[in-house]
Amino acid sequence: MSSPSSASRSRKPGSPARYPLTLLAVFSAWWLVLAVAPWYRQDWLLENLIVFIAVPLLVLTYGRLRLSNTAYTLLFVFLVLHELGAHYTYSEVPYDSWARTLTGHTVNEVFGLERNHYDRFVHFLYGLLITPAAIEVLDARAPQRGLWRWLLPLLFMISHSTIYELVEWGAAEVFGGDLGQAYLGTQGDQWDGQKDSALAALGALISVIWCRWRPIR
Repeated sequence: MSSPSSASRSRKPGSPARYPLTLLAVFSAWWLVLAVAPWYRQDWLLENLIVFIAVPLLVLTYGRLRLSNTAYTLLFVFLVLHELGAHYTYSEVPYDSWARTLTGHTVNEVFGLERNHYDRFVHFLYGLLITPAAIEVLDARAPQRGLWRWLLPLLFMISHSTIYELVEWGAAEVFGGDLGQAYLGTQGDQWDGQKDSALAALGALISVIWCRWRPIR
């Protein structure tokens, strides 16, 4: 039998819940602030479906599957950035205006970009930041050996990103009009879904390599 991973050993059943509860409280406050007057309320509701499912699920399963504080922190960072995208709609997050205010230059000017890339950035972070939690869940519930310790988490995350793109496409077909376009957020790029999935896969690959070589503690 294979020995438990370092991440599993770092989780102590019954250990104090203060840190995860603090993250939950901070995120709840952030969520409430950004829930006030979002730019497009219907798109905000669609984007928050993932939050309405994921956060209660994390709370309900906490006693049975305690993740590491690192995993909870990375989930927190992702959800904070996701809420920013939900508030403004992903294709209209004004990061260029913020950058100009702080530095006098825009991000798009510096890197020669022509579209709003906040959605691409968060898709990459989805793979990078969610993968450690996925690895801990898989190690606890579906232990792997050999090459599968690397492949299964990566394929697991790639499947999620692909399913999400299908959900976006389905929602755009169902709702249509401005709401469908706001949620899909292609900004005229016919390969948007493929690029988003590729970035999520890249983030997941980096995370799998990092977590397997340097286990979360």
